[in-house]
Amino acid sequence: MIDRHFLLWQRWLLILGVIIVAFGVALAFLYPTPLFDIFRTQIDPVFWAAGESTAGATTFQQWIYGVLGATMAGWGVCIAFIAAMPFKRKEKWAWNCLAIAVSLWFVIDTFLSWRFGALFNVIFNVVIFLAAMVPLLFTRKYFLTPDPRLTDP
Repeated sequence: MIDRHFLLWQRWLLILGVIIVAFGVALAFLYPTPLFDIFRTQIDPVFWAAGESTAGATTFQQWIYGVLGATMAGWGVCIAFIAAMPFKRKEKWAWNCLAIAVSLWFVIDTFLSWRFGALFNVIFNVVIFLAAMVPLLFTRKYFLTPDPRLTDP
């Protein structure tokens, strides 16, 4: 039987994965629209001092944000599927996979964002990191003992 607290955090991770998919798809296809004005107004000035990028830079931005969005969407699918099935079955590898993947992404992305002065992205990363790690921390105890169904007789 799954306890309610575990189920809450498992669903949280599932929903987070779906949100990351939706955000990634939107980023890939809607970056040039007003929907992403806040990202452009916060990040562009870090790399283009005048605040306005050239036509070539704008094309590059659309491409790189398209690639980033696609990557995020794929990452979100992985999070959702892992949360929906093996995590829900309390398979230890699922918890480890999510914790390591989120931590690795956070350390590298946040370090580079900090190094280049993209502080808006640092804050964005912290929010996503906390949204993923809080449920992982609250569910850790469920993964500490081996599942007898998964061990060899």
